Amino acid sequence: MAVRFPHPRTLCLALVLGIAGLAPALAQDDPPTPPGKQQKKLPEAPAKLPKVDRTKNLDFLFGALKAAPDDVSAKHVEARIWAIWIQTPSDTAALLMARAKAATDAQKVDVAIKLLDAVIKLRPDYIEAWNRRATLYYMQNDYGRSLADIQQVLIREPRHFGALAGLGMIMQEVGDDKRALDAYRKALAVNPHLDKIPEQVKALTEKVEGRDI
Repeated sequence: MAVRFPHPRTLCLALVLGIAGLAPALAQDDPPTPPGKQQKKLPEAPAKLPKVDRTKNLDFLFGALKAAPDDVSAKHVEARIWAIWIQTPSDTAALLMARAKAATDAQKVDVAIKLLDAVIKLRPDYIEAWNRRATLYYMQNDYGRSLADIQQVLIREPRHFGALAGLGMIMQEVGDDKRALDAYRKALAVNPHLDKIPEQVKALTEKVEGRDI
């Protein structure tokens, strides 16, 4: 999974009301941590991925992810899922994605967003273009656009644990702990081995629902 505009938080929360109702934004370069001013990245795909047959069954892989006996095994399965999500049959889209990554690495975020705009126009069914643009919008504090792109990811793949974790991070940033907790729980239901998210769920559960007596 990025850029943000100075809140209107009202707009962000209005968008959330529409998004939260959806069944619900990876192995991660930077695993999700408690959001704050020092954290400006949504979860993203790993930089290096194994080659994967396009016909691999995501349902099978998600089942294997839930059943993984340890974190090491889970990371291998997670990488296979990411490899499928990232693949695109369009050479043009692949080239634009590579250029968008280069622009992001060079801190040319506006250029990267325009390149991702082109990918989405060309291949609106390509989940990773939406996911990466959501990340760029988040990094610019543009919560409204980031949430809108996360919604597009989750419409196409409700099991996208990266998008769900990202949604939780944004909800925490805007002070909606209840919806943040819901998003994190959905992410863990798909991928129980996400880094840092269990700690966030524990802290938010105590804050939102109170301690067990």
